[in-house]
Amino acid sequence: MSIPLLAYKPSSQNQRVSGYEVGNEDTPRIYRIEDCIDDADIQELIWAAYRQIFSEHEILKSFRQITLESQVKNRAITVRDFIRGLAKTEAFYRLVVEKNSNYRVVEVCLKRILGRAPYNKDEEIAWSIKIATGGIGSFVDALVDSEEYQANFSDTIVPYQRRRYKDRPFNLVTPSYGNYWRDKLEDERYKWGDIRNFLDLARSIQIKPVNQNVNVSTANIKIPDTTRDNKPDGVLASINSVASFPQRR
Repeated sequence: MSIPLLAYKPSSQNQRVSGYEVGNEDTPRIYRIEDCIDDADIQELIWAAYRQIFSEHEILKSFRQITLESQVKNRAITVRDFIRGLAKTEAFYRLVVEKNSNYRVVEVCLKRILGRAPYNKDEEIAWSIKIATGGIGSFVDALVDSEEYQANFSDTIVPYQRRRYKDRPFNLVTPSYGNYWRDKLEDERYKWGDIRNFLDLARSIQIKPVNQNVNVSTANIKIPDTTRDNKPDGVLASINSVASFPQRR
């Protein structure tokens, strides 16, 4: 059962305040479909959408959505619907949704779809309830159909980080999974020199007891004969002049 979105108070962020920065290499490039005049331009727009939604600098072949690409190339769907389709794909679900909590999914989707960070914990809670009651598809639709999305990106612009003032860009600070999942994988990974590896190894060794025969009799022990049957012939000689026996000639 879907319930109305809980109310939350927006906080002051860079994208909500007028800025006077001079454009530089950190200023995001805006991709508009009306600026595309040939196939190369539309292909750049498509890759920009993949980078924005998947936050992957190398797009794997398995991530590509050929049907959605064809529709946006032929202007059968808008850029907004292309973004909506990418966020609802199985690839996005495997990359983001199934690896994170609802709070983390809210943070990632707000940064990638609306181009801003969550205002506060209240907003994260409100949207996480939306995911829990309506599913990830309902959450994506709510973001893409929101007034905020329409006011900033309309139907023709690929979302981007709005007014990056400092820190690293969103696509570098929002990897596929958060700290909890990363720490869990790190704990399960084999670490050289970790005492826990030694304890696990020691516990895994199966000790086999040795049956010792205590009824051992010396009568059954055969001692080898090390004496010589022959005696050396000749006279002892030495090359030392102070020896007490004859010198060797």
